Amino acid sequence: MNPFSWQACDSVDAATGALNEHTKAVAGGTNLLDLMKAGVMRPPALAHVAGLPLAAIEDDGAGGLRLGATAHNADTAYHLLVRERYPLLTAAILAGASPQIRNMATNGGNLLQRTRCHYFYDTAVACNKRSPGSGCAAIGGLTRYHAILGASEHCIATHPSDMCVALAALDAVVHVRSVRGARAIAFQDFHRLPGDHPEQDSTLAADELITHIALPDASRFVNNSVYLKFRDRASYAFALVSAAAALDVGADGIVRDARVALGGVAHKPWRMRAAELALIGETATLPNFEKVADLLLAGAVPQRDNAFKLSMARRAVVRALEQALNGTIDNTDAGEQHE
Repeated sequence: MNPFSWQACDSVDAATGALNEHTKAVAGGTNLLDLMKAGVMRPPALAHVAGLPLAAIEDDGAGGLRLGATAHNADTAYHLLVRERYPLLTAAILAGASPQIRNMATNGGNLLQRTRCHYFYDTAVACNKRSPGSGCAAIGGLTRYHAILGASEHCIATHPSDMCVALAALDAVVHVRSVRGARAIAFQDFHRLPGDHPEQDSTLAADELITHIALPDASRFVNNSVYLKFRDRASYAFALVSAAAALDVGADGIVRDARVALGGVAHKPWRMRAAELALIGETATLPNFEKVADLLLAGAVPQRDNAFKLSMARRAVVRALEQALNGTIDNTDAGEQHE
């Protein structure tokens, strides 16, 4: 690991004053420190923000919640209000990583975790995300885990988070601060597609600190939401494909609102409002669910080794919508207990 300086921040102002292109924020460190040890990232300075008063999970007074940026993933998943109001988020968080990592990782860090593309981690090969302009060894390489949607000629990496797929479906908003002021970023605009700059994972500026994530009232989805994750082994593996689905269905069987997001298929959680709108006002039936899946996957281009993701993603969307129609799957009791 390269030498670096360390600043323990005791206030939000101190943290925002410290952040810049050279100084990165670190809280749980479950991803950044691994990348530094592997020589993938080499920030010359770190600002430790884990002790900032940003760990609260609070009612916003309008049926929604504020999730503090430094709240641990496990505390978020098992929080009573999150379980009651956003079982989809609880299920997604508990589908990711291990109990030990969830106990350490923070909400803000989860949003900023970097791709698990093995070419990104291998410093001996070209990677535009790690070294802009160097090329992409993944293209033409082993591509089982790579993108089928939204990729570019410069990068075909995927976003690794389960939590973020649920946050995308729930219309979350990311609140950030810097010395220039505060701003709110709609979740769909927070993560980027690779385009010509795959080294930029998000629209967060170098001097900005995530303070909290706002979740709007989603009570209409509480009884009909599901997070499905398909992976190579039962635990501690990243998604080949994942799907978050939530439905608001009337007694007449007509869909009043719908949310669907995919993980493991693109550089960011993949959601398309046009696909969801195709279901609204229609009956909650298999043909209409298949129509949503086809719209969501329109334009998908598989790589050499991951054509299976096309059918897997389509089936994941349809199955998630079918299961959501039949009720909410809450894996809180099935998962490991909070340690």
